[in-house]
Amino acid sequence: MPLPVLALGGIVSTVADLIDNLHTSDKERLDAEIELRKLGIEEARIEADLIQGQQIINQAEAQHASIFVAGWRPAIGWIGAASLAYQFLLYPLLIWGWSGLQAAGWVPQNLAPPPMLEADALWVILTSMLGIAGMRSFEKVKRVAR
Repeated sequence: MPLPVLALGGIVSTVADLIDNLHTSDKERLDAEIELRKLGIEEARIEADLIQGQQIINQAEAQHASIFVAGWRPAIGWIGAASLAYQFLLYPLLIWGWSGLQAAGWVPQNLAPPPMLEADALWVILTSMLGIAGMRSFEKVKRVAR
C-alpha cells in the first residue's frame, strides 16, 4: 500500500531536519538562537505597547463624565458582589427559611423555592475582575501608578 502524500512529506521533512542538524555548525546554531531571541524581544515590545495603549484607554474611560462610560467596571464589580452575596449568603438562608415556612404551612409543599444562580458565567467574570484588581493592587504596592 503506498504511503499517503502527507506522511511522505513528514518523513522527508524529518530527514531534511536531521541532515540539517548534522551539518549545522555551532556558530550557525548560535546565530539562529540569537535571531529567535530577537524575535522574542520584539514580540514582548509589541505586547508591552498594546498593554500601555489599553491602560491609556482605561484611564480615559475612568475619567469620563458619563456614568455609562466610567462606571461599567464598578457596576460589574457590584453585580458580582451582589451575585456572590445571593449565592452564598442569602440563598442558603432563603432555603432554610423556605423549609420552615413550608413546615409551618405558610408556603404550600408543592411550591418550589427560588432558583439557585447558574455560577459558571459568574465565576468567569469574577475571576477576571479579581485578576485585574490583583494586578492593580500589585501596581499600587510597587508605586507604578497613582
